[in-house]
Amino acid sequence: MHTLILSISFSVAVSIFLKLARAGKIQVDQAIAVNYATAAALSVWLLRPPLDTLFEQPPAVWLILGLLGVLLPTVFLVMAAAVRRAGIVRSDTAQRLSLILPILAAFLVFHEVLSGRKAFGIALALCALACLLARPRANGARLPARAMAHQEEPQESAARGWAVLLGVWAGYGCIDILFKQMARIGAGFTGSLLLSFVLAGLLMCLWLLFRRTRWDARSLASGILLGGLNFGNIYFYIRAHQTFPDNPTLVFAAMNIGVISIGTLVGAGVFRERLSPLNMLGIGLALGAIVLLFPR
Repeated sequence: MHTLILSISFSVAVSIFLKLARAGKIQVDQAIAVNYATAAALSVWLLRPPLDTLFEQPPAVWLILGLLGVLLPTVFLVMAAAVRRAGIVRSDTAQRLSLILPILAAFLVFHEVLSGRKAFGIALALCALACLLARPRANGARLPARAMAHQEEPQESAARGWAVLLGVWAGYGCIDILFKQMARIGAGFTGSLLLSFVLAGLLMCLWLLFRRTRWDARSLASGILLGGLNFGNIYFYIRAHQTFPDNPTLVFAAMNIGVISIGTLVGAGVFRERLSPLNMLGIGLALGAIVLLFPR
């Protein structure tokens, strides 16, 4: 269980970094590029993958690695576009609802047996997500007409807003499924993880060079911290799947709901974000869902 707790903690730490980065005027795309280089270096140093056989992977592994190499940086960029076009709340909702895709894959692809206990746990988890994603209203105060007009999304960009939200939802769901499949393959785990970081970093750097990015030293340096946090998150997430190979639903649900629960508490305690009674109910439901999904 400690692998899940560590993965959730690192994931929340990544979210805190991104929240503080906005206030610190850090160029997140540059930090993301350095993040993958840092994660790759940590993989070589801590995991010690067999470099002499690193490229001796079966075709199925190369397919997963190629998809991860594209999806990992792309979903970061799609998320940024979603926040810009559709807003933070709607983007966050789309990301968390991606939980539906790996849960469906657990039964349709990975052939997990659906018991009554698990079905009730999944239903409870989805209810918890709905409660936790609800945002308290600002005391019912009505905004001035000018402010309301400023918040309204232009009609011509509405379609693009929904497109990027769909990309966030599908992207994060597919990444979860691919990590599960990588864990199922078993052999060559450390080398596969290293290759996914390298491929993602190379594609991100090529994208930045294509945009003729003006490099910022502080943003690049912050990517080292982001890389350490991201490495811990992904590493312990895959280890959790290996610890519970016959219960992927537990890992999928506990990871997503655990991140939201702890993130909600951190937002209230550190960033003074308001918690409604519905949010508090969601935290309770999340704990109940994790208990139900935990293997007996």
